[in-house]
Amino acid sequence: MSDATVAVVVVAAGSGARLGAPVPKAFVECAGETILARSLRAIWLLPEPVQVIVVAPAAQLELAGRIARESSAAASAYLSVVAGGQSRQDSVAAGLAELAPGVEVVLVHDAARALTPTEQFERVIAFVRERGHGAVPGLPVSDTVKRVDGQSTVVETVDRGQLRAVQTPQGFPRDHLTTAYARAVMEATDDAGLVTDAGLPVTIVDGDPLAFKITTPWDLRRAEELLAHDSRLAAATRTGIGVDVHAFAAGGDADGAVPLWLAGLHWPGERGLSGHSDGDAASHAVCDALLSAAGLGDVGGVFGTDDPRLSGAHGDVFLAETLRRVTDAGYRVLNVSVQIIGNRPTLAPRRAEAEAVLSAALGAPVSVSATTSDGLGFTGRGEGVTAIATALLARL
Repeated sequence: MSDATVAVVVVAAGSGARLGAPVPKAFVECAGETILARSLRAIWLLPEPVQVIVVAPAAQLELAGRIARESSAAASAYLSVVAGGQSRQDSVAAGLAELAPGVEVVLVHDAARALTPTEQFERVIAFVRERGHGAVPGLPVSDTVKRVDGQSTVVETVDRGQLRAVQTPQGFPRDHLTTAYARAVMEATDDAGLVTDAGLPVTIVDGDPLAFKITTPWDLRRAEELLAHDSRLAAATRTGIGVDVHAFAAGGDADGAVPLWLAGLHWPGERGLSGHSDGDAASHAVCDALLSAAGLGDVGGVFGTDDPRLSGAHGDVFLAETLRRVTDAGYRVLNVSVQIIGNRPTLAPRRAEAEAVLSAALGAPVSVSATTSDGLGFTGRGEGVTAIATALLARL
């Protein structure tokens, strides 16, 4: 955590009564994913390490943690999940108590603003660093605004040129925000209110229409419609699927024949896989998924079997070249998952080792799993191994 100087407190502890859902708002699905997962994705796309603190209802802490981890496996090193309080202010205070020592800039973000672009986070962070005080994204108010009395009688028309509709994330130097919370004597509707009440400056920076708050069923429908049609949202991430199959070669390590390389590891005493390279089906499936996600073709087209340089090459050679091509195409790897299907080898004892090797090769988290085919097909008969991988990329 020592390399993270920015923290984002994601407030996801509200009940969301106005949404009318049977679960708290952060756990409501929006176009197939929870609001919380969509809100976190923009944060994981930041080009620097950040500490993320999710503040969730006490009864949903385990669920919130699982959603946060699954939104990006990279989250595990920088993620905390804590229980919220009775009010939003109490919940933010609970999140601030988890700040790592090296954090200098703190952003507070409402999970309900699930479509907030990564660029808005970057804009707020940059302003706080450059100016040394709070930054709050906001949009000009387009409606005419009336001030009314207790009976809804119009008292005056407010000059909308002096008004801004504010959004999140709201960012502050760490000491400004913690000081404001320490001095707070009454509830405020946002963090900027507490900071200005403490006599500290806050500036409005450009907001984004996508950063609207999902509060009502109408808002949820609007978000789903935007996810289906807005090009900025559709292009933020790309997914790909890869498959590779290799048959077992005759013999094995034990008799000096073909060694088994799978998921980046050497498996002594196991029958090896046949192929022009080392036959590492898992590594090849990962490469296939990455190339697919980036629109760069497939393993067979990129790495021809007639290339003498690849004769006997290990998976790390393929992974390194694939990563170079994906990066050159303007993408970075968010995470990869690969499942190995076969009777041998038994993956469980070395699963963590395989994940560490593949993750190091790509500079991104890779999860590895395994299953059998219950005696069906060529894998069930012990004739070979199949690997299926999925990859998630983000634009650089």
